[in-house]
Amino acid sequence: MTDPIVQTTAGAVRGRWRTDEHGDASAAFLGIPFAEPPVGPLRFEAPVAHAPWEGVRDAGEMGATPQRRPYAEVTSIPEPSFPGDSTLNVNVFTPSPEPSAGPLPVLVWIHGGGFIAGSPASPWYDGRAFNRDGVVTVTVSYRLGFDGFGCIPDAPSNRGVRDWLLALEWVRANVASFGGDPERVTIAGQSAGGGAVLHLLAMEQAQHLFHRVLAISPSAPAVMAEVAERIGRRMAELVGVAPTKAGFATVADEDLRDLFDRAAGARGGSEAQLKALLAGSPSGPMIDGDLVPRPVAESLALGVGADKPLVLGATDDEFSGAFAPMRDRLRFVPVRMLLRRLGVSAPVRGAYVRANLDVRARGVAATAGRYVTDVVFRAPALHAARNRVGSLTWLYRFSWRSSVSGFAEHCLDVPFWFDCLADDRVAALAGPSAPQSLATELHGRAVAFIAGGDPGWPSWNAFVQTDRVFDANSFDEAGGYAGAAALLDA
Repeated sequence: MTDPIVQTTAGAVRGRWRTDEHGDASAAFLGIPFAEPPVGPLRFEAPVAHAPWEGVRDAGEMGATPQRRPYAEVTSIPEPSFPGDSTLNVNVFTPSPEPSAGPLPVLVWIHGGGFIAGSPASPWYDGRAFNRDGVVTVTVSYRLGFDGFGCIPDAPSNRGVRDWLLALEWVRANVASFGGDPERVTIAGQSAGGGAVLHLLAMEQAQHLFHRVLAISPSAPAVMAEVAERIGRRMAELVGVAPTKAGFATVADEDLRDLFDRAAGARGGSEAQLKALLAGSPSGPMIDGDLVPRPVAESLALGVGADKPLVLGATDDEFSGAFAPMRDRLRFVPVRMLLRRLGVSAPVRGAYVRANLDVRARGVAATAGRYVTDVVFRAPALHAARNRVGSLTWLYRFSWRSSVSGFAEHCLDVPFWFDCLADDRVAALAGPSAPQSLATELHGRAVAFIAGGDPGWPSWNAFVQTDRVFDANSFDEAGGYAGAAALLDA
């Protein structure tokens, strides 16, 4: 079969046809640059659209990735890193560049990794299953860590956010050439990627670039300008350079990670790291009065993005695994005492334990893990839903527990959304007998939503507060975010 060639606004690209285990064909176009390499004089600048090229550019291999940390330090997802300077690129997976039935809905995926790691090149993010079900899939890269989100007084703020915006502009201008419909774009992501799409939903400048949002375990901390500025100044002091573009340009990439950790106070014992986690990551979009004028929840409450349907939720045990090694040590510790050590006030401690009696029965460590899960993921998701009363919003919980860890942990749901349970490293996370029926259901719900429909359970509003519980036998429930509600209502 002849390799497919597509004309983009910058030039022609040559992809590759693939056939899956069911005999379904799709085409992949990998490593297409949407911006000039962010190196040299462009390193700490806003992204610049890639200049046109002559001839046909080969798009048969993944492009360079801007990964700053090995994925194993941050995520359970295999996210390989590839060397090179042209790190701002997209991968497009399509059933056909010339669909016979008209333009197809589009999924744009933004990877996670705490805004400091990750890669769009994970085999889990391959669009095969979505292509099979009639969805064009695009994965995007963006600058990470200090390059993408660090505060430098003479540099544009939120450079990683600007990368998302330019990538979406590229999708809007080019996806029709790959068989996609630029008027039916769903942005989606997990963890920091889920936070990214919530920030885009709450951003006035982004509203014309997408139409629906799927936020999976979104982490969307509001990094205040004064915090980001202090970290940037401290980094410059530690390395002995001016806190400017020119000063930081003299610092090697591999040194930035260590400098950021030292300046942000991300080191110390497990309790210090836990308290830092609960306080919110210092890496990520900064409240800059420009692109990000206020925290996400405040913008949603003001009605930004109110016309965009939103599906969001989290796993039941996002970070419970971190407490598993302490199970025996914590078993005789009163749970309210532990919550007090984590900074929970007395009235909230009582309400929180009462709202989580089922988890309390699993032990103190499980309750502590649920608390972190609620603070970092589930309470912000519920808060977002509450602030969108009158808008179409669907809440869910992913409750199926891995046979490896015993938890419905962070990242476990990703291969279910992508219907790729047979892929590399899935069994190491989920176990050898993950239910295909659940992957079929979760993926199918996503496809229905991306195609423009209802995901299949009641939308959340002030009168009907129902969420979907995804498990081996899924069901709808009322009040499933009780622990998160206890924290918000305290």
